[in-house]
Amino acid sequence: MSFFDPFSRFSWIPMMSRDSPRLTAQIDWIEAPNNHIFKINVPGLSRDEIKVQLEEENVLQISSEGAKEESSPKEAIWHIAGRGKGDFARQIVLPENVKADQIKAQVENGVLTIVVPKDVSTKYRSRNIPISSKL
Repeated sequence: MSFFDPFSRFSWIPMMSRDSPRLTAQIDWIEAPNNHIFKINVPGLSRDEIKVQLEEENVLQISSEGAKEESSPKEAIWHIAGRGKGDFARQIVLPENVKADQIKAQVENGVLTIVVPKDVSTKYRSRNIPISSKL
């Protein structure tokens, strides 16, 4: 039985720039027997516009400084601007039982998939801890 909140491992970083707000990307986390799979929506972004880093040995940092839309003619009137490629940042604190040196990522059809293999050799076992009247 686990006593941690798995959703506490996600954090978002709201950052504002002069040009546009920094957004959080939508994410799915799937845990399979041998790995963790993260799927992040990155519509319209190429692999060169996305940055995936491992920081502090267990924090996965995913970010992008999205490509800027070409400027419109001066006489153009924007009615809705809902599909822009804004900047985003997302952090995920990885569980302890992962093989951080074997993380792989790919982007296809607007979805970034990150596969983090588990270290299945790590076994947790229970043990009794003696209780004394003095430390």
